[in-house]
Amino acid sequence: MQVTDIGNKEEGKIWHRKPAQNKCLFITVVRSGKQGKTVRFHHVTFDTTGESFLAGDHHGNIYVFDISRNRFRLVQKTGLACTALAFSLRRTTEFLVALADYSIKCFDKDTKQLVSWMRGHEGAVSSISVHGSGRYAITTSSDTAQLWDLDTFQRKRKLNIRQSVGIQKVFFLPLGNTILSCFSDDSIFAWESESLSCKYQLPVPEEGPRVHYKAFAVTRDGKNLAAGGRSNLLHLWCLDSRQLVRVLQMPAVVRTVRQLHFLPDSFDGGASQTLGVLSQDGVMRFVNIHTCKLLFHLGSTDQAITTATVSPNGRHVAAVMDDGSINVYSVHSLSQDLNKPPALRTTVVSCCEEGDSTSHLTVKVRSEVKQRPVKTSGRRPRAKAHRPPAVDSLTDDKENELPAGLNKKRLVALLQAFGEYPAKYRMFVWRSLLCLPENHGAYSSLTDKGLHGAYLSLHNKYPIKSHKLQRGLQRVLSALAHWAAIFGETEYLPLVAFPFVKLFQNNPLLCFEVVATVIVNWCQHWFEYFPNPPLNVLSMAENVLAHHDPELLQHLAERGITSQLYIWPLLETLFSEVLTRDEWLRLFDNVFSNHPGFLLMACVAYVTCCRAPLLLCTQKQDFEYFFHHRNNLDMGSLVQEAYRLTASTPTPIHPRGLLAAFSPLTRGQYPVFNHYPEFVVQYHGRERERIRQQELEYLQERQAVSELRAECVRRQASEEAYYAQEELLRQAEEQRRNILAQEEEKLTQQRTRLGAMKREMKLKELHLTDVSRRRFLTHQQELRASHLQKLDRDISRKMDLREQETAAAVQDLEIRQIELETQRKLLEQELLKEQVRVGRQVEEEVEVRMRRAERDEGDNRDLLQDAETNLQALEESLAEACQLGVDRDWEREVGQRMEGLAVDGERKRERLAEVHTETLCQQHRLLNTVGDMHGWKWDEVMSARAQLQEEAQPSTSANTDPERPVTLRSPCPTRGLPLRPSAGATVSQPHANATATASPAGGGGGGGGLRLNSPSPPGSTSTNFSLDRGRAHLDSGERQLMRDVRELRRKLASAQARGGRGGASDSAASSQAAWSPTPAPQ
Repeated sequence: MQVTDIGNKEEGKIWHRKPAQNKCLFITVVRSGKQGKTVRFHHVTFDTTGESFLAGDHHGNIYVFDISRNRFRLVQKTGLACTALAFSLRRTTEFLVALADYSIKCFDKDTKQLVSWMRGHEGAVSSISVHGSGRYAITTSSDTAQLWDLDTFQRKRKLNIRQSVGIQKVFFLPLGNTILSCFSDDSIFAWESESLSCKYQLPVPEEGPRVHYKAFAVTRDGKNLAAGGRSNLLHLWCLDSRQLVRVLQMPAVVRTVRQLHFLPDSFDGGASQTLGVLSQDGVMRFVNIHTCKLLFHLGSTDQAITTATVSPNGRHVAAVMDDGSINVYSVHSLSQDLNKPPALRTTVVSCCEEGDSTSHLTVKVRSEVKQRPVKTSGRRPRAKAHRPPAVDSLTDDKENELPAGLNKKRLVALLQAFGEYPAKYRMFVWRSLLCLPENHGAYSSLTDKGLHGAYLSLHNKYPIKSHKLQRGLQRVLSALAHWAAIFGETEYLPLVAFPFVKLFQNNPLLCFEVVATVIVNWCQHWFEYFPNPPLNVLSMAENVLAHHDPELLQHLAERGITSQLYIWPLLETLFSEVLTRDEWLRLFDNVFSNHPGFLLMACVAYVTCCRAPLLLCTQKQDFEYFFHHRNNLDMGSLVQEAYRLTASTPTPIHPRGLLAAFSPLTRGQYPVFNHYPEFVVQYHGRERERIRQQELEYLQERQAVSELRAECVRRQASEEAYYAQEELLRQAEEQRRNILAQEEEKLTQQRTRLGAMKREMKLKELHLTDVSRRRFLTHQQELRASHLQKLDRDISRKMDLREQETAAAVQDLEIRQIELETQRKLLEQELLKEQVRVGRQVEEEVEVRMRRAERDEGDNRDLLQDAETNLQALEESLAEACQLGVDRDWEREVGQRMEGLAVDGERKRERLAEVHTETLCQQHRLLNTVGDMHGWKWDEVMSARAQLQEEAQPSTSANTDPERPVTLRSPCPTRGLPLRPSAGATVSQPHANATATASPAGGGGGGGGLRLNSPSPPGSTSTNFSLDRGRAHLDSGERQLMRDVRELRRKLASAQARGGRGGASDSAASSQAAWSPTPAPQ
């Protein structure tokens, strides 16, 4: 056998020396990682040619192994462990990988590129099935199955089920368009792959035990289906007739079927006859489904197979082993009967009739004599588990028959001949001798309860260097304690179980059942005096010793040594303390092959064989040491002595008569063990619980005390550190104070020297200061004299400048006064012109209206003369109505013109306000300028300003003379109104002049008069004028204008009334009526 370690290589050769043709194990592939750890492979799958296969490890690396080319290559690093692999049938370079993150990825093995990424599952994908055309693929998880289109890599359909019913597997049938779905309730449905309609359902077998389908296999022609599960029964279905045609019963060692694979044959036309069955023990058995013969098998209990796959051409089988390696087997070397042409005569197996039950279809698989188990390793040959017994063994008693075809009588003869069983097959022989039932379900129910409370702190009492061995011992003891309450209180139980745990540490189920079998059979009556040692059992051994060696027993009795000291230490440890491993195994080969009383004979034989040293011992400590440590003893002599004692001991005291014969454990469930005082165990349990509670309280108190102690220690340490730091600070302070005292003394000396030097320097400085002071005084006198001269020149120059500035300011004031006077005159002229223009417009409009009225009056008079006399009254009323309309029109027009004139007056007032504001700003600037003119000649400047004010006073009084004629007219609107007679005009003019000239006399710019040249107050520094000048004049003119308008209306109404009456002779009367007092319109 060749072993290839690919390590971290990305490509290389699979084997370096071509394997022999007759070797069934082709090659073993392993991968070692860092620090010598093995990287385990998880899944393998072949391509369509069967000459290369994919393999994925738990690091996510995908390798391609080409057997025909002897090459392997790393094609992808996914980073996640793969859960399923499959090749794409259409594109041979592509393959599908299901990863641990529930996704499916498609890669190209040549380019190592990711082709597509498919998501949709919420659980781990357990299988991938590709359609024969390569177009579709089905991925299956425990909760759903999904159909994918491999051309677009899109999900086409999804199979949803109830949560209570799980999916076991969904796959395509070969050579067809049928999808087979298998569920956890053993129901199997067939679907059409295109329409996904249900074609049929296979009937669930109602009779016989339930199989709980887990594994499925279909022949290449798609006609037969094999199904297996948690049973040793296999169901063979005919998919054409949709009937169960056969039930195969595998050997008793097969309890669960993990995988099923049909082995293709070149001459069977796709109807495969060889079925590979991978069971829970890691052995893959190949049987013929027609002859029901076991052809060969792969793997063993030591080298178990985890998963396997068969190449499509039927040449190779790739299996992932329990240690993570990959074994590639050659099918041709395994069986010469395969791939041969069929014989001329064949046996046809007929199906049962419809009325028959499935029990008639059950056929037991039997092994052939010619076939031998395949050896996968030269170092560990397999036991021949399927070799049938010889012909003469059929006549032996049934009590000598053992499982797996072994015979107890022959084994005893072999043991007596060689003194021990072969080391390779010892565990297998023990399993057969003890008839272990391997109750997986019952053991799982015990282990599911977890660790027992009595063994949680087992590592404190029995420390073991190997953690794995420690956990195994703890697990087995907990299972025993859950099986029977006595085993949670038995203190010596770890000593009894330890040697078996060490032997069966890789198989805890076998270890538990071996220990349980030993307790049930070889530890009979041990627990009747619990918690004391079994005095009845020890009395049996003491009676045997008294019969065969009374002298030695007398010596032990004289020294006060009882059977509890020289028999019980051997029993409670099962000789593990006084024997080596090989000696112990030889002893228990004989113990398991004989009656349970042989163990007591072995104890007595050990004492008698050590007779000489025991007779020399006189102290109790010596005896205790002797029976707890190894001694120089020949194992062969011990076994022979035990057999001699067994043969020569009388029946009354023989343990065979007092102990029951060997009784194996029952299958399915373990027997009830109650051979002990229950009240004592219950009392111990309560006491142990009480002690445990007290221990918990004690631990809590101790934890609190330890925390307090730690806190005290921490505080003490902090205080000590604080005091130490304070001491250091005090010492540092004293040291610094000493340094400061020394420095101060040095400074005092230096200051004394410096004082003397300063006095000398001071005297020199005083002398130099006196010299320099005299020189400085002389220099200062000269500088002051020159400075006084410069000041005199500056004073005279500034006086000249001030005089010039004052004269310029006076000239500026005079010019500003002239400008203001000119602006006043211009404004008066503009106002006069505007008044004249408005008056002319009003006169023109009045004349036009008077002419129009006269023309209308003449027309009316002509009409009235031609009219009838009886219509005069009506015409008079019409004339009055027309007069009223004309009056309203005149009033409306006069109001509009007055509003327009008022707006113009307001605009002019705003203009005057702006001029006034500008003048005030100029005045303020002038004040600032005049305020800056101060100096030595301020009195002269003030006197000059006083003279200017006195000169300006006469001119101001002249401008405000009341006898001066005012040519300003009232700005009130008179446009469009008839003028009064000339006498009225002449009278209104003096009234206006009187109003304009009376306002200044009223004093101080009040009453609405316009004052453009009013004098400034005595204390003012600039010329002021009032903007309210002429306001009273305008108001009086407005009132006078309203009186004129009323008068004109009255005259016009009287004239129209007079013309309406139509009599020239009545002019005097009309004149009298026109001047009659009528109420003036308001």
